Amino acid sequence: MAHSNLTSPQRRAALLDQSGPLSLFDIQRVVEDELRAFEHRFREAMRSDVGLLDKITQYILRQKGKRIRPTLVLLTAKACGQINDTSYRGAALVELMHTATLVHDDVVDDAETRRGLFSINALWKNKIAVLMGDFLLSQGLLLSLENNDYQLLHILSDAVRRMSEGELLQIEKSRHLNIDEATYFRIISDKTASLIAACTMSGAYSAGASDERLAEMRRFGESLGLAFQIRDDLFDYGTTDVGKPIGIDLQEKKMTLPLIYALRTTDKRTRNRMLKIVRMDEKSWADIRKVRSFVEANGGIAYAQDAMRTHADEALQQLASLPPTPARDALSDLVAFTVARTR
Repeated sequence: MAHSNLTSPQRRAALLDQSGPLSLFDIQRVVEDELRAFEHRFREAMRSDVGLLDKITQYILRQKGKRIRPTLVLLTAKACGQINDTSYRGAALVELMHTATLVHDDVVDDAETRRGLFSINALWKNKIAVLMGDFLLSQGLLLSLENNDYQLLHILSDAVRRMSEGELLQIEKSRHLNIDEATYFRIISDKTASLIAACTMSGAYSAGASDERLAEMRRFGESLGLAFQIRDDLFDYGTTDVGKPIGIDLQEKKMTLPLIYALRTTDKRTRNRMLKIVRMDEKSWADIRKVRSFVEANGGIAYAQDAMRTHADEALQQLASLPPTPARDALSDLVAFTVARTR
């Protein structure tokens, strides 16, 4: 689908409102061949002659996810110029870093599953899982250093730093349930949007983009990442399981935008009653439904949906100056997919 005029607010709104947005598979067709080439390079980057490491690596590769992050690197590179060896290394570095953080997150969260399969720590215990995550991080570092990709390494290292800071800030604030809207956006900007922005910046950099274009692609990635995370947080207030269990954020005492807004707009007595439920270590489905009903009745879901669309629109605005190409259209469709996705 061609999106020739992204400078028009009406055109951007129509794109976000389309009733049948393309699937992720359709979007990825623009870089279908390049993604296959990436898969080969990614496998090579994870190779080891240590039997246990290679066994775990093969297990991770069988859990193949949506590959949204390497797709972003390659689409941005194609939209800003041409995909080249640096683009592929950037995509591999992003996926290595991302996979490492997931392995470490499962240890921190004591998670037993990942994408419907047993997590690394569930199968091989925490020590091996931590070492596996360290191995993936080191492979990413070596991939960059051996090819003098210092700027790519700087972009990704900054993202990992921000992800760690965001996670720690969320833990700190969650202990007292005192996360306001500004803090929430700082957390999700660091935890989620930073890596998405690293993807788009890496793609643009690999294509030789100007400093001005790099800044645009950073803003595009940040806005897309914020919209992506708000959509993810809204799943917690849905009615059907989307792969992420319904109410899991509430069970884990996570304060997300729908709840933050609803608490801000209600009276003190009701707020204290809802916070008392959120503070409970174990919550029944009746407790979860009570909080969800409160959030919906007090406009929290609608407010978060509006915020998500605002950030999605800001992302589309950053694409307006790019030449109209299939790659730019695919990036636009990816924004629409983000706000419309059901899982």
